[in-house]
Amino acid sequence: MSQIPWWGLPLVAVVFALAGAAVAHLVAARNKVLLTRERRDRQWYEERKDAYCRLMAAFDRATHSLRAAYEAGEKPPPALVYVDQVGPALMPVRLLASGPVRSAALAVHLQLERLHGEMNPAGVVGVHPHTHFRELLAQVPLVMQQFEAAVREELGIVDTPPKSSPSLNGRARSLSEPDRERR
Repeated sequence: MSQIPWWGLPLVAVVFALAGAAVAHLVAARNKVLLTRERRDRQWYEERKDAYCRLMAAFDRATHSLRAAYEAGEKPPPALVYVDQVGPALMPVRLLASGPVRSAALAVHLQLERLHGEMNPAGVVGVHPHTHFRELLAQVPLVMQQFEAAVREELGIVDTPPKSSPSLNGRARSLSEPDRERR
């Protein structure tokens, strides 16, 4: 006859059941936290990417409009029209962006605002108005490039595609077959 009391086996079973339930609850809570963090990170990335792309598109439209007006010999659109076009895309960037991205976006905005503003093109004394306008317009892609570089750095966008790993089947085949170069 065993020395274990009759209630010992059910007690051990209950303790292990409670321990298993506690472990399952902790694992589920951990998974929930990880999924929430991943969802939040993805949302952070998507919000910024969307805001930055909309602003870049607005800047490109404004630059194209300026170039078209200049080539046609027309006066650039007023600054208020520019602000109405770019403002809705600029506000989310001002709210969401990091310091370097915000500064770069505002530098592009300032450059384009100057081109649309009252000081343009005859506001600079001693410089031919068309030369000054052309020089300012030529600087826009350079300032845009700095904005794009800041965006790439903040979002972790790299120029090279990720390295593809061979499939599991391909790796198994390469391990089982001797190297053909050695033959």
